[in-house]
Amino acid sequence: MMLPEADLLSAKILIVDDQSAHVHLLERLLQETGYVHVTSTLDPEKVCELHREQGYDLILLDLQMPGLDGFGVMERLKAAIGDSYLPVIALTAQPGHKLRALQSGARDFINKPFDLVEVKLRIHHMLEVRLLYKTLEAYNKNLERLVQERTAQLQESEARYRSLTELAADLYWEQNETGEFTKVFGPVVDILGLGAVPTDDASADAGVAWDAAERQTLRDNIAARRPFLDLFLHRQRTDGSRQQFRISGQPIFDNACRFSGYRGLGAEVFPERQTSV
Repeated sequence: MMLPEADLLSAKILIVDDQSAHVHLLERLLQETGYVHVTSTLDPEKVCELHREQGYDLILLDLQMPGLDGFGVMERLKAAIGDSYLPVIALTAQPGHKLRALQSGARDFINKPFDLVEVKLRIHHMLEVRLLYKTLEAYNKNLERLVQERTAQLQESEARYRSLTELAADLYWEQNETGEFTKVFGPVVDILGLGAVPTDDASADAGVAWDAAERQTLRDNIAARRPFLDLFLHRQRTDGSRQQFRISGQPIFDNACRFSGYRGLGAEVFPERQTSV
């Protein structure tokens, strides 16, 4: 991924050095290169506050300064700002400080006295890495937010669907691809004639007579994975009363068009409802 040059030149850069000559040299070099947001300070004590306020993309940090040196500045940055990524290039004339600087959190270093070509190349490379890191971080946060929003929407949709199903139907069932019931509401197992009634199927009655042909038609539709709408089933109770159910169902397929189960719902049709159908 390549960043537009304008993004690099718009990066926020802070120069920290107790030698004003070094600061002026780096300021002039950066401005001539086209960087438009360059800040400097001779006081290392101000770095944490400045970085907290501005969120610099790059800090050019001299290691050898009286009082608080560059190593101390990096320790304060890690403690106060809590950055997991310190956007620091260490400025040093001491070869022995390079490894320590990297171990302290610096991402790169520039030798003193400055080689201006080296300075420009290292700054350009560092900003590319830093801005790509920030872009990826923003992308991941946005992706996480979208996933959370979508998950919440799906959960809300599922809850609404379940609620409407229970309000609109006297019975509801779901089966997996092997025919096992994964959700049952109402006298489903009894209607389908598939064995013992689950403990939560309180609507089933013992000793009732279902219309065998109608129930076989229902089972045949499910076995053939055919959708069906408003299939009527009747049963005769032991007291002589007659019940009628209206059943609808459909097979379920996954994204690869593989059969993954069945779902259906229905309602008892009472005489007054039947006359209006």
